[in-house]
Amino acid sequence: MASSKGSSSNPGASDPYEILGLDPDSNFEEVQKARDKRLAEVGEDPLAKAKIEASYDTLLMSSLKERQLGKVSNAAVSASKREDRKIEAQGDMGTPLLTRLQGLGKSKPNESGQGFVPELSLPVGEGLTIRFLLGLLALVLLLVSPPESIQIILSLSTIGLFVSQIRRGRRSIPSLGWCILLLAFGLIFGELIVKITVDQSQLITLLSSEQIESIPAIFLIWLGALFLA
Repeated sequence: MASSKGSSSNPGASDPYEILGLDPDSNFEEVQKARDKRLAEVGEDPLAKAKIEASYDTLLMSSLKERQLGKVSNAAVSASKREDRKIEAQGDMGTPLLTRLQGLGKSKPNESGQGFVPELSLPVGEGLTIRFLLGLLALVLLLVSPPESIQIILSLSTIGLFVSQIRRGRRSIPSLGWCILLLAFGLIFGELIVKITVDQSQLITLLSSEQIESIPAIFLIWLGALFLA
């Protein structure tokens, strides 16, 4: 078993079992434990860590091939599934190269990006935070900038929406169409607000008519960046 084999591992060896301190009959769970143990032992040595990860990838590939051929035990299958769930929970950082490539192979294209009508869904993690902060920044800039800078802010926000949709898997033409549509609807709605509030001198004093007209467009572009997928 793997309990007494890790201490006899040879860092200069080329055999993956020897690098991880394992016997060839070690099961999948033992390989995982040996990988984690060896990484803890070598510390921050990049060369040693690379050898350990490469050895783990080699044994993982072998285990997957056996699983495809029906030669692997139920315990190994369960351990492999646990590894997949662990990778999905932790993201791509810190995972072996082979495992990251397998994750890319499992990803499905965004089918909603094939047509004009998008799927509405929030991004997760860092993507959501970045889109929220950039939208808030655009709104603040709109409120404090002089009227001659508003067109630049609207243009940059529209470009940001286009890039957001492309990064989420949509095609360029539908993405461009939604950018123009949201911008146009926002400006039309803003113009209506300006006409309604034209007699309210206090509001006009606080904000210029250009700012009032552009606020709905910024909000629609912001919502598009958050929800259009």
